[in-house]
Amino acid sequence: MNLFVRLILKVVSSPKINMQEDYVWVRKAQQLFSRKPKKSYRIMDRKIYSEDQSHDIPVRIFYPKEPLNEDVLIFFHGGGWVIGDIDTYTSACINMADLTGRVVYSVDYRLAPEFPYPSGLEDCYQVAETLMSQLELSGLLDASQITLIGDSAGGNLVAAVSLLLRDRGKQIPNKQILLYPVTYWNHTKSSPFKSIRTNGYEYGLTAKKIQEYMEMYEPNSVNRKNPYISPLMATDLTHQPKTLIITAEFDPLRDEGEMYGIALKEAGNDVVIQRIGGAVHGFITYPKIAAPVTATYQAINEFLN
Repeated sequence: MNLFVRLILKVVSSPKINMQEDYVWVRKAQQLFSRKPKKSYRIMDRKIYSEDQSHDIPVRIFYPKEPLNEDVLIFFHGGGWVIGDIDTYTSACINMADLTGRVVYSVDYRLAPEFPYPSGLEDCYQVAETLMSQLELSGLLDASQITLIGDSAGGNLVAAVSLLLRDRGKQIPNKQILLYPVTYWNHTKSSPFKSIRTNGYEYGLTAKKIQEYMEMYEPNSVNRKNPYISPLMATDLTHQPKTLIITAEFDPLRDEGEMYGIALKEAGNDVVIQRIGGAVHGFITYPKIAAPVTATYQAINEFLN
């Protein structure tokens, strides 16, 4: 890894940053540097009602420059369930639409700590279930044309939504893509995963930050073992979508993401696991010419096609 990049990552990994105290200014900083969408026929903002009609769930639709087929990606963004939104992920979603040739629906789910678990999960579930059951909203002919995709906490939400759809007797998506997902509840030194200890201190996302995010998402430590928060704790992983799991070499979440793929495979599911060498957590937001992004979309397109 480039020495300059290592230095920047070390600064970002400062233990002085406490997400439970600093998440508000981190959100403001993200908004300051995020790319606001220009008015364009390629980007549309829509809303889907929550199940109890108590609030709207914003959904931003991104259309590719050169459509390759009529399939749809439903995207749940990362940010530890605490930061990130459809504005901060606009550039990443434009890239996603253009590099896959598919329409992308980006979901602006409610964030912790103002809206802890299960608020964000309920929003993501509602959008996925609505689009899969009401095909006229997307113009699709079949729900099998829908793939769920998410990064980090968004990858966690993808896994949880797929489990929840199955458990509620709903149709599950044909495919799901989990980019460096959170799948386990413990990110302290007692974690069973080596990458938490080897990659959890100097690569941007730290084990300390992950633990702080989880505490804001679900304050009750016992409840964090719930499989809709920690999918690796699920006792039944059968009947899940075809799955692509992408991990990053220097990510503290690397091992638990790969272990979730192994667990899905052992439960009889069709799974592809790919580790991106030299990459750190969060790289899907990098420019589309970045090597990890190029490698990831090659894997994604092979999986989708």
